Amino acid sequence: MMNKKFLIISGLIVAGLALFFMRHNDAPKEAAAVTQTQDMKANTKIDAELTDASPQPANDVPPIPPTQTRDVKSLPEFKVGVTAGPHATIMEFVKQQAIMEGLNIKVVEFNDFILPNAALDHGDVMANSYQHKIFLDDQCKTRGYHLTAVARSVVLPLGVYAFSLKNLNDLKVGGTVLIPNDPTNGARALLLLKKLGLITLKDTTFPSIMDIDDNPKKLIIKELDAPMLPRAMIDADLAVINTDWIFVAGLDPSKALAKEESDSPYANIIVVRSGTENDPNVKKFVEVFQSPAVKKFIETEFKGAVIPAF
Repeated sequence: MMNKKFLIISGLIVAGLALFFMRHNDAPKEAAAVTQTQDMKANTKIDAELTDASPQPANDVPPIPPTQTRDVKSLPEFKVGVTAGPHATIMEFVKQQAIMEGLNIKVVEFNDFILPNAALDHGDVMANSYQHKIFLDDQCKTRGYHLTAVARSVVLPLGVYAFSLKNLNDLKVGGTVLIPNDPTNGARALLLLKKLGLITLKDTTFPSIMDIDDNPKKLIIKELDAPMLPRAMIDADLAVINTDWIFVAGLDPSKALAKEESDSPYANIIVVRSGTENDPNVKKFVEVFQSPAVKKFIETEFKGAVIPAF
């Protein structure tokens, strides 16, 4: 009986020892497997973080080659003042053309007719492109600027616009007509109204509202800042507006009820500070602006609403 119990106990001890050694031998394998799994997860996380941290190109925007960036920065900078609208659009195209000719144009955009000349006279820009000669002469006379025109740029015909009228013949007696309040464009607007037979003028050289001689429809003519005219037009019967402000307002210049002819004496000009006319960068800028490529761009982009004057 004793022997039988001894054999049973011995068998249990042997089985326990065998199980112990089996587990002990597998432990390194299990530990290695756990370590390998942890390493794989860590590597995956690191790869993901590196991917997220890598610079990604913007959608549909090709990266600029570093050589091109360095080349542009190495070119002489030439700041040009423009007004918002067509002048700014044209100058952005001129800027791209000028890079190929070795000139780095920086376009400085303004939202009125006064600041571009002030900036040029103060030396903040090297040239501007937005005005006609009559306006420039008046600015130099009244403000003491020393500025000189060096080239013609474009003609932006002044137009007569209305929200409610389809024809000038529908203009009622006592209707309200808005015109620009600066002297030169105000005079220009009055001359266009005269040409259309709506008024007559005592002075046809440089008229003001005081020069209105006959006003058969008893029109109420009001002066307003040029950039405000497109918005204010909704409360008037007619408005005489510069084409550049029509573009800025998102309106269609082809909807004008009447406009100046393409031979308008109010061609816009490129202006520089007096004494810099022969600066090599000025000459290069004018040459690029008056190139066949820029002329074609203007004709294609504006479809007759803006006309090359060179």
